[in-house]
Amino acid sequence: MENWILVVDDDTANLRMATRILGEEKMRVSCLKSGEDAIKFLQGNRPDLILLDIHMPGMDGFETIAAIKGNKDISDIPVIFLTADDDDTTETKGLQAGAMDFIKKPFVPDVLLLRVRHTIELVRLQADLSREVAIKTQEVIAQSEKLQRMVNQTVKALSDAIDAKDAYTNGHSTRVAEYSKEIAKRAGLSETRQNDIYIMGLLHDVGKIGISDTIINKPSKLTEEEYTVIKSHPIMGEKILKNITEFPELLIGARWHHERYDGRGYPDGIVGEDIPMEARIIAIADSYDAMSSKRSYRDNLPQETIRLEVEKGKGTQFDPKFAEIMIAMIDEDVDYVMRER
Repeated sequence: MENWILVVDDDTANLRMATRILGEEKMRVSCLKSGEDAIKFLQGNRPDLILLDIHMPGMDGFETIAAIKGNKDISDIPVIFLTADDDDTTETKGLQAGAMDFIKKPFVPDVLLLRVRHTIELVRLQADLSREVAIKTQEVIAQSEKLQRMVNQTVKALSDAIDAKDAYTNGHSTRVAEYSKEIAKRAGLSETRQNDIYIMGLLHDVGKIGISDTIINKPSKLTEEEYTVIKSHPIMGEKILKNITEFPELLIGARWHHERYDGRGYPDGIVGEDIPMEARIIAIADSYDAMSSKRSYRDNLPQETIRLEVEKGKGTQFDPKFAEIMIAMIDEDVDYVMRER
């Protein structure tokens, strides 16, 4: 592929020499005599490399490269400065301005060719590397998204298995997860935190896997011993989830979703904001779904009744902030869609 070189120098002899040297190597050469002409030329042309003289009347090389680097459409075109100066200050200033290299005048043909080839090849390698990185990044993202879908499907299957143990709570875990994510969103949490809370909500009742179906589905009032067994499911849930070391926070919802803001909950009786935020969110979502779902002994509670219960539980059973968000969600749900169907 033919390389296109723009040479900018106010000395006609230098332009001729550069044209001859580069032309012999089958390179396309365009010549201009000022920085102003170069900027105009670059508005509609894109050479592979610019050889730019430093000392020119009007715009000098430093002003010209500043204009080039300040234009996002052409800022990536590599620039090599041409100079007869032989001091470190000029070279330092040029490199800071964005030049990739320097070529001394008068030209030494082999040096000119070597530095031009080297710069073009370096830029080409950088472009190839950037493309390869972009391709690999997309592959990693695609693989990560596939893995995330597999994780989500596995978690959903597990939550469905949990709900299947209880004949009266079909879809409970999914609804709790959805309500929890919406509360988190309205509370201003990031999308990542919202998704984490959604997964925690799906698995908040995972400890019920270890509870007898007979107790879970008992239609009559539980005995004190049976209620003690039921109250053990948060601890069982923590034991199940604590082995997932890549997501250590996953157990928060399982362990503490039955804690109360006033400290009268279980299993640990912790109070207020000592209860992890995720668990406080899941707690109100869990209670709401329990009230809006059918039970063996009752139908879904009326929406007004649930609203009153949430209002009454602010600051005692529920975190006041998240209770207010849930009340707002109830008020917006004029058709009472948020319930078990």
